[in-house]
Amino acid sequence: MKYILSLILCSCLLNASYVNLDSDLDEQEMLILGKKLYNNTCISCHGKDGETNSQMQLIVKPRKLQSTLLSIEQSFKIIKYGAHYFGAHADIMPAFRYVYDDEQIASLSFYISKTFNPNKDKKIAKLLKTSKVLSKEEDNQALKVGKRLFLKKCALCHGKTGNGKSDYVKQSKKEENFIFPYNLTRTLLSEDQIFLYAKFGGHYWGTDKKDMPSWKNKFDDIKLKSVARYIKQDIVKLK
Repeated sequence: MKYILSLILCSCLLNASYVNLDSDLDEQEMLILGKKLYNNTCISCHGKDGETNSQMQLIVKPRKLQSTLLSIEQSFKIIKYGAHYFGAHADIMPAFRYVYDDEQIASLSFYISKTFNPNKDKKIAKLLKTSKVLSKEEDNQALKVGKRLFLKKCALCHGKTGNGKSDYVKQSKKEENFIFPYNLTRTLLSEDQIFLYAKFGGHYWGTDKKDMPSWKNKFDDIKLKSVARYIKQDIVKLK
């Protein structure tokens, strides 16, 4: 049985908006290949169990793969093009498109997802199901509310345009208390993922540092969903 992984990739990189990766490998073969590639390439940073090598002397340490909210398709893109392309302030997670072909990268992302975080989808679905739902009026006001809250709170680190550049970030570098806010104009996260990331904070989803805090005790789901709506519709430029 074939494992078919369909990915929507950036046309500016591939000169095509749709790539259908039809692997001749079945799921077991992908797991075997993915494990081999992980042990050869990824384990030195992300650790044997995807929990990150704590001995690495890096300002920004690799994410804990057991906590990531990324889908298999999103992991594929980041492995292929690197985290910096999708908004990471640092370029510690490199691009592997000149090292591995699509089938190898697909196997690697499949292995990571199925081995380290097999219950991710259920976890995310439960968190979304138990969150508050916007009423029709709240939905109509979401962009307005989201923009107001973004400029009041998020822009301090992410900048008014969401590009990750602000006076606060510059000052942190001078004081050597570095913070690395994402360039949100290039994030590949969905609206729901942005909401969950804002609600629970970066550390909950695998980051080593706690620069991106949890806002769940300061703002309710409606406000955080409004911010996510604003970011996804008005900030993100990478479609």
